[in-house]
Amino acid sequence: MYRLLIMMWMVLIWSPVDLQAQSDLSGSGILALAREAAGGDGWANAKSLSLSGRAIFYGPEGHEPRSIADDYRMWRVFDPDRKIFHGADGKVRIIARSGAKILFEVGFDGQTTWTERGIVPKAEAEKFWASNFGFGIIRQAGKPGFTATRLADDAIAGHALYMVQLTDPEGGETLFGIDQQSHAIRMMGFRTPKGWHHRTYDDFVTLENPRWLQARHVTLYYDGRKSNEVFWTDTRVNGEIDAGLFEPPAE
Repeated sequence: MYRLLIMMWMVLIWSPVDLQAQSDLSGSGILALAREAAGGDGWANAKSLSLSGRAIFYGPEGHEPRSIADDYRMWRVFDPDRKIFHGADGKVRIIARSGAKILFEVGFDGQTTWTERGIVPKAEAEKFWASNFGFGIIRQAGKPGFTATRLADDAIAGHALYMVQLTDPEGGETLFGIDQQSHAIRMMGFRTPKGWHHRTYDDFVTLENPRWLQARHVTLYYDGRKSNEVFWTDTRVNGEIDAGLFEPPAE
C-alpha cells in the first residue's frame, strides 16, 4: 500500500513531459546520471578511499546485535581496470574494534588475503570476497563489454528508484537502485555463495576536492535478513595510504 501511495504521488507532481523523459531513459543513461551525481570522473577514477566510523553486526538468530564495533575502518586502493565483478580488486584493509579488542580484521594486498588468524587459502578467500564486494563495478559502466538493462522501477524507504541491471563481460550481474530525484545510488544487490546480498545507502553527504557523494549509513542484507549496519563518520578520498597497511603480518 505504501509503495502504491508513493507511485501515485509521483504521478501527481510530475508533468507529462517529465514522465516521458523518465520513461525514455535507458539503463546506461541512468547509470551515467548516477556517475555524475556520485562525483563524475573524480569519483569513477578515484585512486584511494579511507573510511572510519562504527558498525553493528547481527547473528543468524535473535534480534540483539552479536557485536558492536565502536571503531570500524576501511582502506581501499582502487584498480582502475577492475574486471572482477564480485571480488577483491586493488588493495583492501578492514579492521573492527570494540574498545581495545580486535573483533576482526581482513586485508588483501593485491595477491594474498589474510585475517587476524593468518593467510586465507585462495578458494576460501575468493568465496569471502564474492559474498562481500560488488559495488565498485558500477565505476566500469559504459566500458566495452558492459551492458546496462533498465528493469521495473521500485521504491525504498520512500525514495522512488530506477532499477538497472549491470552485466559485465563475463556475464556477472549486479542490480542497482538509483534515486529518481537525486540520482544517488541507494541500493545494490547480487547473488553470492551466501545467498542474495543487497545493501541500502542513506544519509548522504557531499564532499569537495574531489567532489564525492558519500553514504554515511549502509545496511547489508543476506536473503532479506539484516546482517550489519555501518555508520561512516569520516571520509578521505585520494589520500596517501602506507602500502604496508595491506601486507599480511609476519609469521
